[in-house]
Amino acid sequence: MDDGAVERVARGLYRFTDAELTEHYTHAAVCARVPHAIVCLLTALRIHDLGTQTPRRVWIAVPHKARAPLIPELPVRVVRFSGVSLRYGVVDTTFEGVPVRITSPARTVVDCFRFRRLFGVHVALEALRDALHDRKATADQIWRAAEVCRAKSLVGPVLEALSA
Repeated sequence: MDDGAVERVARGLYRFTDAELTEHYTHAAVCARVPHAIVCLLTALRIHDLGTQTPRRVWIAVPHKARAPLIPELPVRVVRFSGVSLRYGVVDTTFEGVPVRITSPARTVVDCFRFRRLFGVHVALEALRDALHDRKATADQIWRAAEVCRAKSLVGPVLEALSA
């Protein structure tokens, strides 16, 4: 009997029609469909409350050789991580009961420098300033993330200039 209590959101993903949607609903839906994904970049900035960016899509990272997820019903932007980038600075949390993996604030700042060609260096600079000012990450944590992710040459000069 179909009384309309449940609606299909995407293939294999359903929700109660009277469920209250939170700001993390779309993040949870994407991570339910792509459990190995890592929420990153602009979406992680918004979740960590760094900068002023409001992404229209959920930015996720998948392993370099993995097939890109096809989820036409949900707004997703996929980038690729490989090696240690898949593990370092990735934190486990939950949104609406769905397990989610997300980059830490320090790692998110470093990734913004690494992927600056996608949205501009001003986003990375704003994220770095906010992370340090709001104490979401220390300069040492950001430097360590830059070392591990091979981005010292991108982040180092900016960190030195801000601390001078």
